[in-house]
Amino acid sequence: MIFDKAVSRQKPIKNESSPGILTLTNPDGWTSGQMLGSSVEYSMKLSAVNACVEIISNTMGKLPAFVLDETTKEHIKHPLLHLLQERPNEAMTPSVYKKLMECNRLKTGNAYALIVRSGYNARPQELIPIPAPYMQPWVDSGGKLWYIYTNPRTGEMRKLEQWDVLHYKAYSADGINGVSILSRAKMTIESGLAAQKYQGKFYEQNAQPSGILTIDTELKKEAKEKVREQWDKMHSGVDNQFRTAVLDLGMKYQPISISNKDAQFVESHEVTVIDIARFFGVPPYKLYAGKQSYNSNEQNSIEYVTSTIHPIVEQCDEEDTYKLLFDSEIRVGMSIRRNMMAELKGDTTSRGNWYKAMREAGVFSPDDICDLEDMPHIAGGDTRYASLNYVPLDLFRELSINRNSDTKGGNGN
Repeated sequence: MIFDKAVSRQKPIKNESSPGILTLTNPDGWTSGQMLGSSVEYSMKLSAVNACVEIISNTMGKLPAFVLDETTKEHIKHPLLHLLQERPNEAMTPSVYKKLMECNRLKTGNAYALIVRSGYNARPQELIPIPAPYMQPWVDSGGKLWYIYTNPRTGEMRKLEQWDVLHYKAYSADGINGVSILSRAKMTIESGLAAQKYQGKFYEQNAQPSGILTIDTELKKEAKEKVREQWDKMHSGVDNQFRTAVLDLGMKYQPISISNKDAQFVESHEVTVIDIARFFGVPPYKLYAGKQSYNSNEQNSIEYVTSTIHPIVEQCDEEDTYKLLFDSEIRVGMSIRRNMMAELKGDTTSRGNWYKAMREAGVFSPDDICDLEDMPHIAGGDTRYASLNYVPLDLFRELSINRNSDTKGGNGN
């Protein structure tokens, strides 16, 4: 395992009684809001939860990362680009790595990656995701933050420096431990799973309710169970729909009609879908729920980027900048950023309007737009243009007089 090779350099912890640390035999460290693996997978069986995790993680997975000079706003050719844009580790592409990290953050509240550094200058060489159940933040008596890794096979624990571990968090009550969305939405998810199970059972029985079999003679318990078993075997399930029942010994069948309340319950799963969408910050239209209209969906798409994705991106950028760049590089204005314009690539109208506005304001040159569209530069594309309809107020009087003079002169000739 590639992680075992990297973490083996760290010193093991001989005393496993440190407060708040998770071990394989001691669950006391499960106080951070993380969900056990079985609970996570159980929640993912609900289609709305699975879809929300897929949508957000796919968004994060496709956002390209780069190193930026905050002073000039230019992209920098930097050694880290190999990790950010080519290969974060020997087993993963950048999109797979970013998607996995976001899946872990959403499902467990915490996403961890070990920063494997070179022995020569401590420059990051690999970023290796670590399953959340095997990593636990720990603050020692001196107030210093560490990360404790527990080997899942041996139970051995190793202490990692905080700047050697990338840690992306979900909602946090203390700023150290993230609390998963699944934990906070537990009641809603459980209700949705119960409704899904009920609905499955409902249609498993041909959407037909149960009934009562009556007979004029007395039956022993074993005989009743045998009759019930044979009846269900012959008349339950979709394959047995519309079969003719044959009753003997004076037996009669009386169905119990389904109530309106039960019928509405089966059809009300959309309410649960919308509740789950609210927890994740995903527009219902992405889950094929709620009312659908182009204008509202377009606005909801923008809200999704600004309200849901932007805060996640900001946290990841800050964590990457602090732990992947050297202090000297940060002091001169370097930072790691993700390009959120990639999320708008499927919306040509919004993207075109944005480029048009930025170009007319003189913010983007044609070559800047080509870079964002992965297209080659064009001749003269580095020139920026702006409209003369807007001028500085301190020059307004002078330009106004000159323009009026030119107009009068033209009329007089």
